[in-house]
Amino acid sequence: MSIISPAFKGFIKLRQSAIDNFTLNPIDTQQQVFNHLIGSAQFTEYGKKYHFEKINSIAEFKKLVPVNDYETLKPYINKILEGNQNILWPSPITWFAKSSGTTSDKSKFIPVSKESLDEMHYRAGRDVLALYLRQFPQSGITSGKCLVIGGSNQINQLNADSYFGDLSAVMLQNMPLAGQLFRTPELSIALMNEWEEKIEAIAHTTIHENVTYIAGVPTWTIVLIKKLFELTGTDNLLDIWPNLKLYIHGGVSFKPYRKQFEQYIKSPDMNYLETYNASEGFFAAQDDLDNEGMLLFVNHGTFYEFMPVEEYGKENPITLQLKDVELGQKYALVISTNGGLWRYQLGDTIQFTSLDPYRIKIVGRLKHFINAFGEELIVDNSDQAIAMACEQTGALVNDYTAAPVYMTGQNNGAHEWIIEFEKLPCPLPVFVAALDKELQKVNSDYEAKRYKDIALRMPIVHVMPKDGFNRWLKDKGKLGGQHKIPRLSNDRNYLEDMLPYTHSK
Repeated sequence: MSIISPAFKGFIKLRQSAIDNFTLNPIDTQQQVFNHLIGSAQFTEYGKKYHFEKINSIAEFKKLVPVNDYETLKPYINKILEGNQNILWPSPITWFAKSSGTTSDKSKFIPVSKESLDEMHYRAGRDVLALYLRQFPQSGITSGKCLVIGGSNQINQLNADSYFGDLSAVMLQNMPLAGQLFRTPELSIALMNEWEEKIEAIAHTTIHENVTYIAGVPTWTIVLIKKLFELTGTDNLLDIWPNLKLYIHGGVSFKPYRKQFEQYIKSPDMNYLETYNASEGFFAAQDDLDNEGMLLFVNHGTFYEFMPVEEYGKENPITLQLKDVELGQKYALVISTNGGLWRYQLGDTIQFTSLDPYRIKIVGRLKHFINAFGEELIVDNSDQAIAMACEQTGALVNDYTAAPVYMTGQNNGAHEWIIEFEKLPCPLPVFVAALDKELQKVNSDYEAKRYKDIALRMPIVHVMPKDGFNRWLKDKGKLGGQHKIPRLSNDRNYLEDMLPYTHSK
């Protein structure tokens, strides 16, 4: 690596210059991205339908093109899945990133173009390193390798020319050779589908590598660290990788995991950097580790609109551009990308922490959800699973709420439920098993995390006495009207507040 590292550092300096340019000129940069997207897609099926050739301004774009979600773009995506091209984006689409989160499907398939890989995901990945090395130029992370821990990485073939998989698998499969030189484990291991074997193989093959930084979701990273400790007998990851300096995380909140990581990596010099990436794109990363905000990537193939949350659900919602946003206000992110997503609602809500430069933080989702482990469980999933479990067991459920149980040094994570039954004719464990089975059916990411209890163990269920939820609402002054029990929450505040009511009569 000694020959490659100086050249890589030189390239990083070029990226730092590029970051300076778009940071200093964000409005002009976004206009350029917009013009490129519209010009490129004007002869696609979608571009013709919405008259992209007539669009000369952002205002015209917003007037002619509706705000979409996965359901409204699904007919176009299905055409691409069937092998048709030039539907949403002009260049051939042969890869799809599979993830959960839609209201009617177990999985959604996000088109991945060559441009979205090169200009969005890979460029943003390099820029994350550039941002870090600007803050810590002497860290030495480029002298070693990055341990990449993705999600479920099996590649599946749709037809003769098309494939789908977890985004991390799609990126690894298409990564240029230069990028492969800086990462570990080898591709054959990274793409293994059986997670117990995969974790074992990663641990054995990387234990003697010079790992200087790690990128991955906290859930799987903790599982790997525990396996490494089991193999070596140590309780400090620095005994295995003494040059480890950085952990790059994203996808779920890191707050519940930070103390655990600090116990596993006993060094005041260890740094943690948050990123905002998804199957749909790579949008931001921390440029200052003392600031919780992440620098918005405005030159990475994505044109942004910001919808005030009170506009959500309206037929023609108002959206704002960068020049119009305000600090502290909640906005739903709406994106148009070089992968063919047009005015697409991600579902995330963000706030700006700085307007010079533009920095954001993720503050929630438009709907209730649990995503503590990357499972993206939404209320529609839990409603369906409860209904099917009731049908199978003869139970009747009045209401429920659920929240995550975070990983500890001894136990994997779980979902903790409080359920008020009108009727429970079977033993509670029978109902819980049915609920768990149905959740796996409707949500592939939950299913992956539950596989052999590697990340998530069986749900924990408490029975709420009848009218217990109403007593809680009454005590909060919210009984009646439009007030409802929050069915899913990504933190434990509601659940902890309700647990005492499960013991009362």
